Amino acid sequence: MFRMKLGRFCVFDGRASNTCYNRAMIDQPQKKTILIFGVDTFAGSSIAQFFKKHFRVIGTYHDEKTSISGILTIPCDVLVKEEVQLLIYAFKVDICIYAVGMESIYECDQNPQRAEAINTSGLFNVAEFCQRYKAQVCYLSSQYVFSGNQVNYIEMDIPDPNTVYGRTKSSSEFYLQKTSLNYIIFRCCHLYGRGQSVLKQTWFEKIQKNFLKSENVTADAALKMGFLDVDYLSMLMKVCFEKNVMNRLFQICSKDIDSHYDFAKKYSQIFKENTKLIKAGLWPFKLEKGNKNSQLQSYQLDPVNIEGFLNITMPTVEESIQYTYEKFNGSVDQKSSWSKSKSAGISFI
Repeated sequence: MFRMKLGRFCVFDGRASNTCYNRAMIDQPQKKTILIFGVDTFAGSSIAQFFKKHFRVIGTYHDEKTSISGILTIPCDVLVKEEVQLLIYAFKVDICIYAVGMESIYECDQNPQRAEAINTSGLFNVAEFCQRYKAQVCYLSSQYVFSGNQVNYIEMDIPDPNTVYGRTKSSSEFYLQKTSLNYIIFRCCHLYGRGQSVLKQTWFEKIQKNFLKSENVTADAALKMGFLDVDYLSMLMKVCFEKNVMNRLFQICSKDIDSHYDFAKKYSQIFKENTKLIKAGLWPFKLEKGNKNSQLQSYQLDPVNIEGFLNITMPTVEESIQYTYEKFNGSVDQKSSWSKSKSAGISFI
């Protein structure tokens, strides 16, 4: 009898003994099984919340115990091969989403070895066992694989990162494209929204908190990038998974770009907050030697590839914020708005 223990559950002959999970497997036999490494991260938890309505979802966490209603969450260290192998084998996973990572460019610069391990080496382990057990590996990459010195970036442009964070993301993209037989990469602009962790506030949550307390909102006015509600990424991923898309890299970005200061101004207008609280600032942006000043940086990821492939139109920053406003006020029917509503900023033709 094959038996191994990991965290709060046991595996017998490749089957989990968790009663609730087994019942879900019986009730939903046709749904794909998706394993999210890093369900304790902002992106991972947001995707899990959306996907649980459409797939069987399992999530892993590391330091911070994470519980999400309707989802089995399990402790796992992606740097330990045995733990990664056990999870992929035990749950007969169809798709593994790698949402683990050090997302702060400042933290990555201060601890490059740790950043390399989590952002890159952990993915190597996941990709290896995905290939062994015939699962697709999905990687969430970043606009920071580029330096920001070019007006417009397409998927075919050669990455030229000027941060430790960007270099680790670029290395992971390259590794998957060269070694994996079944992968999909989503290279994303700045994703915003509310996360699950009470210990790790997102920038979006911080500005909401400041507006609520009538405190000043200081936002960078130099660096420009795309902004998207994280739900857009979840929706696009769902469509790609249902269509069994494989071995593609897609750039996910709004149609236009803004600074954080511009975003905060648009947010205040749409959410009817006090615009006078917003102050222009200049955040430190650590670049490696030999690169241009951060004030000249802009990250415009061209989304034409994903638009053409799925026959959709990506939203502008303002349309994305409008969608967020409607979502938080409970006036958006998610199923219809993602497919039809003009205010959602995305539509299928």
